[in-house]
Amino acid sequence: MEDEDGFEIPVLEKECVVIPEVNETTNFPKKNLSAPREGYANQQKEEVQKVKIEVERAETPMEIFETEDGDDLRCFLAFIPTDIKKLSDSKFKCLLINDSNYFLFYNLIAGNKEERRSIANNLIEPNMQEEIAELSSNRLNDWEDLQVQIISFKKDKIYTPQAAIDISLHLPPLKFYKLHSFTENDYFDEPAMLFDLTQQDRSALSNISAEEIRKAMLQKERPATPKKRKRPKVKLQSDIIEVDLHIHELVDITTGLSNADMLQLQLDKFHAVIDENKNRKGQKIVFIHGKGEGVLRNEILKLLKSRYKSYYYQDASFKEYGFGATMVVIR
Repeated sequence: MEDEDGFEIPVLEKECVVIPEVNETTNFPKKNLSAPREGYANQQKEEVQKVKIEVERAETPMEIFETEDGDDLRCFLAFIPTDIKKLSDSKFKCLLINDSNYFLFYNLIAGNKEERRSIANNLIEPNMQEEIAELSSNRLNDWEDLQVQIISFKKDKIYTPQAAIDISLHLPPLKFYKLHSFTENDYFDEPAMLFDLTQQDRSALSNISAEEIRKAMLQKERPATPKKRKRPKVKLQSDIIEVDLHIHELVDITTGLSNADMLQLQLDKFHAVIDENKNRKGQKIVFIHGKGEGVLRNEILKLLKSRYKSYYYQDASFKEYGFGATMVVIR
């Protein structure tokens, strides 16, 4: 920088200020309005072109590819662990596989009997698969009783209508922690738990025999005759159900499971068996919990004294089980 006496003084570049030409009337810098704003104009043209391309893509109909055997409706629900080597900490991707030439509108419903709600629904194209959700371990209980509804159709062509699918799947959370639940398959490179929705739907219908259909039709035709009401007799269940709550009987691997995690899995199994037999009056259930430090036994006794206090319980036969089992009688 040169001062008024002609001496040059070195200064930093960041300390220099460029002073433009100033308008003497307004004392503001002059603006050159005659120069074309080519950069701005080009930018606007590029943005307009991008919008046109996106609109054209949206309006272009998607090409549908059909397979030779795709007119037979086939669809699967798949669960894939994100970490097959550590199932206890893994998340599970849920995917719907459409292995057919039909569009599928699907709806998945979960929740308890009083509070059912749709957890996923969409339209999936032919011969495609779609990821529905990624489940962490604390969400598996919400998916235990899953209802799957599917309607299939083809767009703008003649086709053979397929029966709608409406099935219920029972997905025990413990099943996700067993390594053998995930197997090799034709759809993924990694092991997966697959449910054939079309096969399950057919098997549900096949359980109804022709004789049962005939009887149902005859019952409809016959006029209802009044019958004397009889007091129903309660049939006591004599067979004893044995449930081994040792952790190695519930999961294949315990790597990564804390003591609290293992205890929760054992208690979940206890609850599941009790709920499954709650209407079987007189049913005897022996829970084998082992002697150990008595943590599991004490938790079971707490539940029997609070949540299941109407049930009778005692130590199971010492001769058969030693000190490591408790017998519960449903009543």
